[in-house]
Order: sequence, then C-alpha cells, then structure tokens
Amino acid sequence: MPLDRNQLIGKEAILLLLQDKDQLPERLRQLNWKFCKGKVGAMDGKKVVAAVETAAKNQGIVKPDLYRETHALYHAILEAVSGVTRGSNQIGTLLRTVGLQFVIVRGNPYQDKAEGEWLAVVLYGTIGAPVKGLEHEAIGLGINHI
Repeated sequence: MPLDRNQLIGKEAILLLLQDKDQLPERLRQLNWKFCKGKVGAMDGKKVVAAVETAAKNQGIVKPDLYRETHALYHAILEAVSGVTRGSNQIGTLLRTVGLQFVIVRGNPYQDKAEGEWLAVVLYGTIGAPVKGLEHEAIGLGINHI
C-alpha cells in the first residue's frame, strides 16, 4: 500500500515545529499520533542526540526498554542532525554551535495500518561560529520505521 498523501509524517512534523506556539496540533491528535517538542543548544553533537532521545523517552514517544524503538529513534536523529550540519555531523570539533528546536512525531503514514509506525525527527534553528550573530538558519529531517 502506498503512503497516504493526506498524512505525511515528515510534513506533519515540520509543520508542527514551525507553527505558532498558541496553535494546538489538533490534526496529530485526530490521527492518534504521538508527538513532543523541545529545545537544545550545544557545541557537542552528543548533547543534541541526548536531548532529543531523552524527550522521546520521557514523553512516551518511544519505550526505553525496547531496543528497536530507541534504535529507530537514534537513526532518525542522526539523519536530522546530518541535514542541519550539511552532512558533517561534527559540531564543536569544527568550532560550530547550534541552537535548535525539535519535534518528534510517531505514527503510521500509510493507508494500510499493517505497515506499522514510523518516527520523524525535525530540527530547526541556527548553526555557526560560537559568536552571537555569526550563525545562520538550518533545518534537518529524519524519518525511520520502527
């Protein structure tokens, strides 16, 4: 079965991240998808991964004791970080710092529910030299099946 073009998980994650804080993510609730938002600033890529992973576990997006869920999350995070860093996942070692917002969404974007659930992680914010004003916007999206 093909993707359901009315419920693309990456698109929904990006829209959730970029919408105004006052807007409720009613669409995701109607789809019965899980989601959470957070922020992280760091010069260390491990801190970005840890912040997203911790939020996903604390908000019940993934079950910490199920390897396949945390493994899927890890790969979605790395893919999103790769987008923000333009393929070089190093941050502090290259004298770069990031200030990011993130969203994690879990749901089934397929018409056939037997396809199972997927995770989308989107990171949006700034990356640049560790000097205020010497950064630029960046966005990254990672999607992985559970």
